[in-house]
Amino acid sequence: MEILKKIILMVLSVLCFTFCASNHEMQMNFPQEITKAYYETLAENAEKNAVMVNFYIEFKEPLSDEILLQKVYFRNHEALIEKISEKKYVAHFPQTAAVQDFILDSDSKKEYGNKAPVIVKPKFKLNKDEALLEYRRNNETIFFKLKGIKEKE
Repeated sequence: MEILKKIILMVLSVLCFTFCASNHEMQMNFPQEITKAYYETLAENAEKNAVMVNFYIEFKEPLSDEILLQKVYFRNHEALIEKISEKKYVAHFPQTAAVQDFILDSDSKKEYGNKAPVIVKPKFKLNKDEALLEYRRNNETIFFKLKGIKEKE
């Protein structure tokens, strides 16, 4: 009888953790047709690093009132989405290329002032040509993966 209680407790705990881990709903199809999704680099500094990246999404028809676009996750960054027109939306990704001077010396005591790099773990694992669109529909947060994102020429 004691073994049966332990087995039931283990099964219930596994089910509980399984349902807690799946709190984000991923959609395979967006409710409306997306005609284009692309990005453009606005400016580059002297070191050829991007200063600003704008991400655009264009729809065939205006979005219905029940859909509210919230964020885009692209290349380990996230940005809020702004409405440009009835069918076109943009998200601005400011790129900060913080170049840091390091003190390198054979005497490790002279390197004391160097700061450790800050490593930020991305929320989602995406390829370079993928983005994740977060939107709300009927008070429910839903994610949709955009694939084949290319830079506008």
